[in-house]
Amino acid sequence: MLRRRRPLMRAAVVGGGAYYAGKRVQQNRQNEADQEARLQALEQDQYAAPQQQQYAPAGGGGISDASMAQLEKLAHLREAGVLTPEEFDEQKRRILASF
Repeated sequence: MLRRRRPLMRAAVVGGGAYYAGKRVQQNRQNEADQEARLQALEQDQYAAPQQQQYAPAGGGGISDASMAQLEKLAHLREAGVLTPEEFDEQKRRILASF
């Protein structure tokens, strides 16, 4: 009788281990599927949201032609040595702040 119990015990241990391993595999697959679904939902939300404009429109908020002309004159004066770099920077800041 003792001989018969050992193979049954061994089969029960092996079967229990296989059952547990199968359950873990199934649980991991379910976790991966849930994670993939969440990622897809986030991607859809990101692409469905309207893109906000990050920069000012090119036509309306630029430097005027008069300001550009003043900056060019200042650059020529700096190159000629009439203005120091500090004076040039100060005048440039004033012009750029005015618009």
